Amino acid sequence: MEERRSIRRFKPEMPVRKDLEQIIEAGLYAANGMGKQAVITVAVTDKEVRDRLSAVNCRIGGWKEGFDPFYGAPAVLIVLADKNWANHVYDGSLVMGNMMLAAHSLGLGSIWIHRAKEEFETGEWQQFLSDIGVEGEWEGIGHCAVGYIDGEIPKAAERKDGRVFWVE
Repeated sequence: MEERRSIRRFKPEMPVRKDLEQIIEAGLYAANGMGKQAVITVAVTDKEVRDRLSAVNCRIGGWKEGFDPFYGAPAVLIVLADKNWANHVYDGSLVMGNMMLAAHSLGLGSIWIHRAKEEFETGEWQQFLSDIGVEGEWEGIGHCAVGYIDGEIPKAAERKDGRVFWVE
């Protein structure tokens, strides 16, 4: 866990499906409030859909057209949580954490990319969910962009002091 880093340069080759399935499974086993399991993952490996998602994320983020907020990662695992569940943001965040750690354990890079909430509030992406068979009201928690690392794993920043308080 101390070695996992956010990766911002990926090779274009798609990770093998078995590895992506293992990453997703790690997310399915994340802790969740009252055992509700009110989080889903949409695995995007279709380049056309991935690129459309990148373009809308770029627009929401305010970058110039053509910037890829997924940094070239070929696979994007979108985490969505049931809007009607009080712990949806927390539960979805735990799924994201598990998936990023699983990716690292398999020698893959990952990064949490935000703006999924804004994307899945739009009619276009709500329709996308409906088209793939997802029913209900879902809030986008994040995108786990995954792929083979292009370059070296970044070094960790120094950990700040004064972040732990003991009550004994």
